[in-house]
Amino acid sequence: MQKNRKRIFTWILLFTVSIQVFWWDGISVSAEPAAIEAPSAVLLESSTGKVIFEQNARERRSPASITKIMTLLLTFEALDQGKIKLEDPVTVSAYASSMGGSQVFLAENEVQTLETMIKCIAVASGNDASVAVAEYIAGSEEAFVDQMNQKAAELGMVDTHFEDCCGLTDSDGHYTTAMDVAIMSRELTVKYPQVFEYTGIWMEDITHETRQGSSTFTLNSTNKLLKQYQWATGLKTGSTSKAKFCLSATATKDGIDLIAVVMGAPDYKARFKDAQTLLSYGFNVSDLYLDENTDALEDLRIEGGVEDTVPVRYQSEFRYLDTEGNSLDGVKKTIELPEEAQAPVAKGAEAGRAVYLLNGVEIGSVPILYENDVAKAVYKDYLFKIMEFYLL
Repeated sequence: MQKNRKRIFTWILLFTVSIQVFWWDGISVSAEPAAIEAPSAVLLESSTGKVIFEQNARERRSPASITKIMTLLLTFEALDQGKIKLEDPVTVSAYASSMGGSQVFLAENEVQTLETMIKCIAVASGNDASVAVAEYIAGSEEAFVDQMNQKAAELGMVDTHFEDCCGLTDSDGHYTTAMDVAIMSRELTVKYPQVFEYTGIWMEDITHETRQGSSTFTLNSTNKLLKQYQWATGLKTGSTSKAKFCLSATATKDGIDLIAVVMGAPDYKARFKDAQTLLSYGFNVSDLYLDENTDALEDLRIEGGVEDTVPVRYQSEFRYLDTEGNSLDGVKKTIELPEEAQAPVAKGAEAGRAVYLLNGVEIGSVPILYENDVAKAVYKDYLFKIMEFYLL
């Protein structure tokens, strides 16, 4: 009898432990992550833009050096447009050299390549390098800041206003929100993923060539999350007495790209801990559905056109992020196209759409576009078709 009781007790204990493991392994998840110390934060998935968590995310706060995310965005945009090149020489002005705060100690008239300057900004958060790049791209920091504010407006960052390109300014007129930081972080990393080649650097040497001679300076990353969290890829830290400790952290795991923004954390350890808490929570609750839409679509019949059919194509792939624990095996795709279209049709115009359903509820769609122009047929076109029919 005693042995049976011990055996029953053992089985109950094992069952209880297994239930706990099952729970904490992410099969059943809590509605919220563990508490964070930062007063303002947001977590979103990059490819879909879905917000997973937010806390006072639209509260205006001083951003400190996470301002440089916009500086990097405009830099990579100018590179993409061919206005500048990575190998371009950038000369440091007296004003850029005079910047305080975090710096890489660039001397007046020192010349570095633009790529080296990007490393100085992305790795060491160099205020001097930020101003030098701003001046190189726009002629002056003031003109560059105008571009920053124009870009913010373009992206819908309605609670943001910049007064410098590096975040050294602590005035009330220099502000943003966790949500707006997430927006510009997403724009930078989705459009220009090559930025991760720089934000992922932990340590690298650069060479100062000045009148005093040549010297080596080691860039050390300000983002300690690169060593603390195995899936971290970037992005930018910032701190001043007014802003306290801020971070826009990016991480990638199992094809899911997350951005966690924390603002106003009480100390540098708290900002990294908060970001890691948010990222781990995001990966735990997220499941990504991806349809690359590589399957071929049948040509669509055209009524009254110079051509009888027109090819069609998907506009893009489809992504859906689930955070509710649904099985994405149940996603169904249906094609909505007319039996025929009326000429004329324009290349790139929408012919129909691919609709995605989960448990019978629409979760999104992708436009299906005409691949070619098809003009409306006139008398001579019909005559030609008749002749072609009989001759063949």
